[in-house]
Amino acid sequence: MDEREHEMPSETPRRPYNSGRRQQAARRNRAAILAAGRELLFRDGYQATTVRAVAERAGVSPETLYKAFGGKPGLVKALWDVTLAGDDEPLVIAERPQLQAVLATRDAHAKLRLYAAFVRGVHERLAALSALLAQAGPEVGQVLALSDEERMTGVSAFVAHLADTGALPPDIDAARLADSWWALTGPHLYTQLTGRGWDTDTYEDWLTGMLVSALPDAT
Repeated sequence: MDEREHEMPSETPRRPYNSGRRQQAARRNRAAILAAGRELLFRDGYQATTVRAVAERAGVSPETLYKAFGGKPGLVKALWDVTLAGDDEPLVIAERPQLQAVLATRDAHAKLRLYAAFVRGVHERLAALSALLAQAGPEVGQVLALSDEERMTGVSAFVAHLADTGALPPDIDAARLADSWWALTGPHLYTQLTGRGWDTDTYEDWLTGMLVSALPDAT
């Protein structure tokens, strides 16, 4: 008997796992889904926009969309976050360069002017999406409520930063000030004022004045 009959058949070499390629493909799919979701939401509205329609527009399977976003509400939340930030980089808002510049500025008045400019930029990006989603019903209402909670967290952290740096009066009610600024910097007030004919420069100047009025040397 030929000894080679007892040899184990050789295995086909496995291709090395390329995690970088998979991550790049996932990022491309995510970007395509977000772009398709935005297009269809503004064209057809929330209720008429289906997961299948977004997936087809993005050139992916519905399963890929579900895996990336968990469904339509998750897609809307991701679209909101990307629009708010201006990109899809994995950085929380507090780590963004514009807010880092705000926190690094020592002069309190200049700090608040920069913060007002930051808020203006957010609303310029979010206004149209906010108006669209406000009419979408309770399913999206949960997404907007979560976004409001996150904004409250951010405003409270900013007020705490001002208090820690001595920019605010020592006896100020920081929680009440955070509530006031949360209301002042919200998307509804921006929409109402610009709807009254205010341009965004006027809004930014007004918001700066309202924020500065909390400082101890404000006149």
